[in-house]
Amino acid sequence: MYFSDYMNEWLYGSEGYYKDFKAIGKAGDFYTAVSTSAFFGASIANYFYTLIQEGKADRNGWLIEVGAHQGYLLCDMIQWLYTCDPTLVTTLKFGIVERQPEVQKRQLEYIKERFGDDIRITHFNDISEVEVDYAFVAANEIFDAFPCELLKDEKVAFVENDEIIWKEASPDMLLWAGKHLLKQGEIAVGYEDFAKSMSKGIQKCDFVSFDYGEKYVRNDFSIRVYRSHETFPLFDEELVLSESFKKDDITYDVNFGHVSEAFTANGFQEILYETQARALVRFGLIDILEQFAKQTSQENYLREADRIKTLISPTIMGDKFKMLHFSQ
Repeated sequence: MYFSDYMNEWLYGSEGYYKDFKAIGKAGDFYTAVSTSAFFGASIANYFYTLIQEGKADRNGWLIEVGAHQGYLLCDMIQWLYTCDPTLVTTLKFGIVERQPEVQKRQLEYIKERFGDDIRITHFNDISEVEVDYAFVAANEIFDAFPCELLKDEKVAFVENDEIIWKEASPDMLLWAGKHLLKQGEIAVGYEDFAKSMSKGIQKCDFVSFDYGEKYVRNDFSIRVYRSHETFPLFDEELVLSESFKKDDITYDVNFGHVSEAFTANGFQEILYETQARALVRFGLIDILEQFAKQTSQENYLREADRIKTLISPTIMGDKFKMLHFSQ
């Protein structure tokens, strides 16, 4: 089978890696910005609030997260919006795009734990199910979880008996690769359909997404497996596919140029593309921390400040992760 089909089965198939709820953080296979600090979500919510104040976003619309894991990000955003304007939690509607029933269940449990019955969540199995007038859509690390093809020397990867073999690539794939000057690396599958579905179902949309990668073709393989915070390149001789299949996370660096191309082709305008550090500071992260300092102990402030350093430090998450804001 094509590697993209193998990867899709690995992550989302029967007993796939994301089929059930996965721990993130120290107990899991990797960290995310969401698991690092609640101020990550607060900063994105603060940006959304700014758009509402400027009349660019609808206070009666939807706030939706795609790929919400346990629901930390959405809850952190709701909490900050309530701090900014308590009436927003009554005028806005809240949703999560999540296809796995077990994960949906865990999300609802966590949201009830945070807000009781005050916040109601609508689950969508796919972005194509979202049909609303306005939505602010937020996502963290979703594009690296789209299946991808692997191209090398005009050949594409197949998997047979848990072994990667190479066969001649199709003319269409080679045409795409030639257009993007790609000779070796990953070609994400599904960005175009995702953007098309969002454009079709949401009449007016602001989409803000964070992920790791660059806005150009690297011409090298970045695809890798994460297991208990250890990283194994896919082509590492020590990695046995049959042992990692469906048990470990598999990911790759995002080509943001491809993401942008997919969204602009479907009627979106690219508003911002910048490092996570610049974006979070622009969104008001430092101001939020200063407000927090006035309300808490020195010990709590220093602990949170240390977490925020992880988010914006150039050598950790700050420069490696990027933010894209599309508007329609």
